[in-house]
Amino acid sequence: MAADGLDIKTDALKLTDDAVSPAKIQSSAASSKPDKKDKERKDQKMATKSKANAQSQSSKKKGGEPELIGITCKKSEDLSEWYQQVILKGEMLEFTDIPGCYIYQPASYRIWEFIQDFFNARIRRMGVKNCYFPLFISEANLQREKDHIEGFAAEVAWVTEGGRNKLEKRLAVRPTSETAMYSFYSKKIRSHRDLPLKMNQWNNVVRWEFKHAVPFLRSREFLWQEGHTAHFSEEEAGKEVLEILDHYAAIYEDLLAVPVVKGRKTVNEQFPGAHYTTTLEGYIPAVGRGIQAATSHCLGQHFAKMFDITVEDPNQNVAEGETRRKLHVWQNSWGFTTRSIGVMILIHGDDRGLVIPPRVAEVQVIIVPVGVTAKMADADKQKLYDQIDSIRRQLEDAHVRVECDYREGYSPGYKFNDWEMKGVPLRIEFGPKDAEKGVVTTSRRDQPAGNDAKSTIPLTDITKEIPLLLETIQRDLFTRASAEYAAHRKIVREWRDFVPALNEKNVLIVPHCATAECEEEIKKESAGNVAADGQEVDARAPSMGAKSLCIPAEQPEEGIEEGRRCINPKCEVGAKVWVMFGRSY
Repeated sequence: MAADGLDIKTDALKLTDDAVSPAKIQSSAASSKPDKKDKERKDQKMATKSKANAQSQSSKKKGGEPELIGITCKKSEDLSEWYQQVILKGEMLEFTDIPGCYIYQPASYRIWEFIQDFFNARIRRMGVKNCYFPLFISEANLQREKDHIEGFAAEVAWVTEGGRNKLEKRLAVRPTSETAMYSFYSKKIRSHRDLPLKMNQWNNVVRWEFKHAVPFLRSREFLWQEGHTAHFSEEEAGKEVLEILDHYAAIYEDLLAVPVVKGRKTVNEQFPGAHYTTTLEGYIPAVGRGIQAATSHCLGQHFAKMFDITVEDPNQNVAEGETRRKLHVWQNSWGFTTRSIGVMILIHGDDRGLVIPPRVAEVQVIIVPVGVTAKMADADKQKLYDQIDSIRRQLEDAHVRVECDYREGYSPGYKFNDWEMKGVPLRIEFGPKDAEKGVVTTSRRDQPAGNDAKSTIPLTDITKEIPLLLETIQRDLFTRASAEYAAHRKIVREWRDFVPALNEKNVLIVPHCATAECEEEIKKESAGNVAADGQEVDARAPSMGAKSLCIPAEQPEEGIEEGRRCINPKCEVGAKVWVMFGRSY
């Protein structure tokens, strides 16, 4: 994962808990396989490093005034270091002594709460009810569905002891809850009148993978919601799959201001045990990689057969005393995770720190007093602060989330930089000169620093204009991100153009035969071309070759004409559909 001119492999490894230097990464990559104990030792140092990072955020200037140490690297030059500084100094997340497990600070958890509120309101209208199932799953239950467990086997964490005693049977820490919930479904569903059954739970899951953890994006423990529903017919189940996907897209686009592409996973990439998987695919411009944003699966009748979830056929005509035939229900599962927060940070953040869209910002507006000097009379200072409190109350009455920064001993410049680093969408500056003019001075976080980001609003108009300005910021963030994503989605028809377009940080929409073997060949060949171009490839780096991201729901207008060959020059099968390929997280 690199900016122009950087080693893609090196940057990909740097954006991890390891936080080692590029030189160390290149050195370790030269060895055939990293020492696992050494990896754990490096990971365990992260808590100490992050604490030191936070402590070094402020130092003392001469005279005792604090000096803010902001983001010290550019996003375009060192994405991994930039990302780590932004999430730590922006107080989004903190490392722990357990690799891949993180503390969600209030700012990031508040975003998660906004997502919960938004999604809960929508699924309740669909008849979905929230519930909670145990964290632990018996091994026997987990292994009832062979294809499903094989998809998670390497990532399952097991509990083998309770207190000082070994357990007779080990327990899995849930990696997902299909097998935990469907035993209950088979008891709960007795008749077609019990359908549809729609349940959702907000919980944490553990997937103990040994890949390099990336805060928010790939961790051993993460937060999510998982919905599980049962339906009488395939048609009813399929309708819900797409409805949920629309709700997920609304979270990204309406709340997080992040554009996504809707599509369907190829067989190679679909959820283990699923009938089919629909997906949202995002794009990280800084590295030109796709990222899976959310998925909604139709499980078909596969799990229903494993767990004996059946109802009698109400449409069958039977003679008195005869038993109607049993029908297996159709099931769906769908999930949305805290990965979304990391995607938002990577897309909107800049060299000054976080940029939080107003609709999910814990603080939408920060008011900073200016023009307050040591010579200012206490009465004048109090008068100014009273005016600021009045502004705050008016904005709160207009449903704006607003705070005032009255910290003593910190200059306005320090406060400006501090709140910019934390991504607060809008800053209001108010001082004696503003009071005289009857205005507030505003500064938008989403625009480059300077006078162009500033404007004034009459005090009499703030309850109208500030909410409108916040909506403008929200809209502009989405518009800019959408334009960038659109500019980097390229239609490629010939293999000779594939890797060059990929190396220009694009995701590619190509004609494809839709076979799993061909997908693997493209991934292998595109990785090989990277190596041939002089860039090292590390098997541990996420998807260095181009993988299939999705079959876009919106296909190119030209369609697949008769005789169109698959993009893979070695493939003898004709193209059937346009598929989006790209390097990915």
